[in-house]
Amino acid sequence: MKPEELLSLAQQLVERAEPGEQIEVACAAGQSTTVRVYEGDVESFTSASSAGAGVRVIREGREGFASAGSLDLDVLLGTLADARDNSTFAEADEWAGVAEPDGVAAVDIDLWNDLESVTADDKIKIAIDIERRVRESDSRITGVRTAAYGDSSEAFALASTSGITATTRATGSSVSVQALAADGERTQTGYSWDAARHPSHLDSDFVVERARSQATDLLGSTKPESGKVSLVLEPRLAATIIGVTAGMLSGDRVLKGRTPFADRIGEQVAAPGLTFADNPTDPESLGADTHDGEGLACRHNSLVTDGVLDGYFYDAYTARRAGVSSTGSAARGTRGLPSPGVLALSIGAGSDGSMEDIISKTDFGVLVFSLAGLHSGVNAISGDFSVGVEGRMIRNGELAEAISECTVASTLQRMLLDIERIGSDRTHLPSGVAAPTLVVGDVSLSGA
Repeated sequence: MKPEELLSLAQQLVERAEPGEQIEVACAAGQSTTVRVYEGDVESFTSASSAGAGVRVIREGREGFASAGSLDLDVLLGTLADARDNSTFAEADEWAGVAEPDGVAAVDIDLWNDLESVTADDKIKIAIDIERRVRESDSRITGVRTAAYGDSSEAFALASTSGITATTRATGSSVSVQALAADGERTQTGYSWDAARHPSHLDSDFVVERARSQATDLLGSTKPESGKVSLVLEPRLAATIIGVTAGMLSGDRVLKGRTPFADRIGEQVAAPGLTFADNPTDPESLGADTHDGEGLACRHNSLVTDGVLDGYFYDAYTARRAGVSSTGSAARGTRGLPSPGVLALSIGAGSDGSMEDIISKTDFGVLVFSLAGLHSGVNAISGDFSVGVEGRMIRNGELAEAISECTVASTLQRMLLDIERIGSDRTHLPSGVAAPTLVVGDVSLSGA
């Protein structure tokens, strides 16, 4: 279904608003394909269509929500009735309401690619080729546990009684593989994936090399001695750390006091040189979009500039409570309510060269391959940080032995201030984040 058809459906429900009632309707429809292969043969091939809508009704500050997995008009009318009924059970909230137009114009970004020309045989071939290349990449690779290709296309539309209308459409494709390596009695796995708007833009060379290196580079790893080290975080892991930090800057967390960064606008919260923003207007980002989950235009929202906290991000509800304007940062699916979220994190590049250049300048540290238990090991309220680490030691600017079975500990506040180097190798990642290599100094490593 085209975005314009979805919008027409949404508007038909909005037009049924009763006096004193606010209505917001979000509709989406899409198609997806998933191919899984094993030992050169197709293990499964799934093609599916999906459709759904979410309806919000606010009357006298009481908000009701209901969703449906259909776009049939009669079903949607029933969903509207359910949302109205649900609102009668809600408590009144003076800040509840749909987003209001703010005059910000949406950036014209084309997120759509033709996937119809990609045949089923093409998709199967991509998955089989990735599996074969990983198997052949190293004699220590003993097998491939999973190899898969996937793609999707989705159209979205939103309308509300405040006069907001928005339509978007986007496509995406991905490939992933998990390799198994062995050396004697020791085994390791390596996982890799890539994503793009169209399968022709997938970087299969990167996927193969990442899976191979993750599976083989830790063979024979040992537990390191405890001490203070510098952590070298390549772009993927730098994006993870800054992404967790950015999540602590949501208006919701600030209002509840559940972040160590509340009431700190204008303060130095990170090392000079570190700059990051939420920028879904960047067409190179896979997180790019024209509108947020409430139909407001997406925009560049600066969060930290040269280490100084610039501000937070809000949806309409949290903005009203904070006495500010929405930053166009509402994230949602059609089956859920909007909430503030980072849509496309963008971390600025530094001047310290590539990851290889940075390693050569590091006297004693760890090149991190993975961070285990990140979300359970980070306290989003206090900022306490304690996670498992695997990687390679760095000694006098050179990679040394592989390490595992160890943890690193600090606080996110301290880590941000202890960033020693920022690479010039800013990379757009399949997660939609753009990030360079980062080095965090003076981190406690707990091993033997």
